[in-house]
Amino acid sequence: MKIEARIFEALAVFFIVVGIIYTVATHFYYTGVEWAGASSLFFSAALSILAGTYFRFVARRVEIRPEDYDDAEIEDGAGELGFFSPHSFWPIAIAAGAALFALGFATSNFYFAIGSVVVIIATVVGLVLEYHVGPEKH
Repeated sequence: MKIEARIFEALAVFFIVVGIIYTVATHFYYTGVEWAGASSLFFSAALSILAGTYFRFVARRVEIRPEDYDDAEIEDGAGELGFFSPHSFWPIAIAAGAALFALGFATSNFYFAIGSVVVIIATVVGLVLEYHVGPEKH
């Protein structure tokens, strides 16, 4: 996971540098700083730092993967990658809740947006606990 952390940290540096250049360029070549683009670049840098930090912390707890070796072969990564639910409807419900939130937010119907946040939270809980059977079922 160190490679993923390096990628996101490099992206953060790129967004910061481009954000500074963009802010200075719009300040001198237009009537003032164009804040929509500048803030987007700096927020993108912040999100990249967030993801890179997460991967950096996870890399400490996880065993070394074949992707982390410089001399790894394709065969080193063979085998089972994990468990993926074959018939879960929860991701579709989460996407529907996100679409309803975007619709409510875009139309300034904030009560609708808050209700859709409740739908999103409920569907995320459903996704996380989909295969939890409890201690009495074991």
